[in-house]
Amino acid sequence: VKPGDFLLTNSMSFGKPYILRTEGCIHDGWLVLSPRSGDVDADYFYHLLGSKAVYAEFERRASGATVKNLNIDLVRGVKVPVPPVHEQRRIAKILDKADELRATRRAATAQLETLAQSIFLDIFGDPARNPKGWPVKRLEDEITSVRYGTGSPPPYVDDGVPFIRATNVKAGTISPKDLKHISPTDAARIDKCRVDAGNLIIVRSGVNTGDCAIVPSEYDGACAAFDLIVELPWANAVFYTFLINSPHGKAHLEPLTRRAAQPHLNAEQVRSLRFISPEQSAKRRFAALVGSINSQRARGDVHLRELDALCAALQHSAFRGEL
Repeated sequence: VKPGDFLLTNSMSFGKPYILRTEGCIHDGWLVLSPRSGDVDADYFYHLLGSKAVYAEFERRASGATVKNLNIDLVRGVKVPVPPVHEQRRIAKILDKADELRATRRAATAQLETLAQSIFLDIFGDPARNPKGWPVKRLEDEITSVRYGTGSPPPYVDDGVPFIRATNVKAGTISPKDLKHISPTDAARIDKCRVDAGNLIIVRSGVNTGDCAIVPSEYDGACAAFDLIVELPWANAVFYTFLINSPHGKAHLEPLTRRAAQPHLNAEQVRSLRFISPEQSAKRRFAALVGSINSQRARGDVHLRELDALCAALQHSAFRGEL
């Protein structure tokens, strides 16, 4: 392969394009598309090969197979719009700009997360060294209760009460990706597993044992699966979400989760955790600042979705000759 060639993965996540910048050799997990000299603009074809329309065509042609793979004949048979090179370059510049806006938005979101971590250290200091001399207490002194989710998940339904599993506990909050639902009748039957906004959910078992998330308002009244549900005041919830998910928190949890062949936590182990316990006024100040950051992040997420929709619309128009 040589610079300017396009690489496509040929299985599973097939269709994701790469523009090669160097010479080398590849294994059979890739397809190589070599442009005809002067006929195509590399940036245009990068956007074209990564577009939803071309991806959908790849998927359609690969359908029916046990494993969806691309092959040379399949890719060769896909028809794509090839305007004059000067028009390709004009379209690529527009789509590049849209991608740049999305990248800027994602970077801003990442900086907000870094900001929250910096504020934590500024207010409380490094919890491992405790330079501010906060008292150290058992977690049971800071919380209202710890209880378990259900060990017997009810049948899932298309619409109903959200059923939060370990896979939904991500980055300190609840991810809607692959979120399941259960019927209101089943939710009432396992009412002890209901969660309120501000509760913590701590993953109890598996590779993500110890991951912690605060239940946001949109999941008030949801049900938790197998994991631990911690009730505590709001300011404490925000503080301990950050602390438990920090390297310091993970270092405290790791010895507990490794006492069995399968990583596992129980309620007593969570109650026995010992962490710094700053004064409530500091926790409330931190919670308020995190709330402001989360509001900005939510606005940024809306903006990013709008940019994603804009990029999709631009691609759709561009590859139909309407841009």
